[in-house]
Amino acid sequence: MMPLLLEHGRPNQSMHQIACGLLEKVGLTQWQDSLATNLSGGQQQRVAIARALALSPPLILADEPTGNLDTKSADGVFELMRQVSASNGTTFLFVTHNMSLSQRCDRIVELVDGRIASDKRVQ
Repeated sequence: MMPLLLEHGRPNQSMHQIACGLLEKVGLTQWQDSLATNLSGGQQQRVAIARALALSPPLILADEPTGNLDTKSADGVFELMRQVSASNGTTFLFVTHNMSLSQRCDRIVELVDGRIASDKRVQ
């Protein structure tokens, strides 16, 4: 709820519903009352993704958003990003070394030695 608290100042029922809904979408409902220190790295990463989505920003920058996740969780998070992009118009710009994940994106910009090696739209 932290991003919502920063914007609104005090917790309310609406914020709680948004936070619970996002935790459900990233598969963490049963850990909603856990401290971050009691969550695994992958669970913490999914919380960070839910937090990024809380305010429905027009752009989300993410560095290896699925890097600490198992294949099933990574697929779920990627599908959530696609759904949010389609429904809210949110653009996701993320960095990944996961080539199979990048092939599922609309556009791929490949950097090699700090220079753009290719820039292609995927159909």
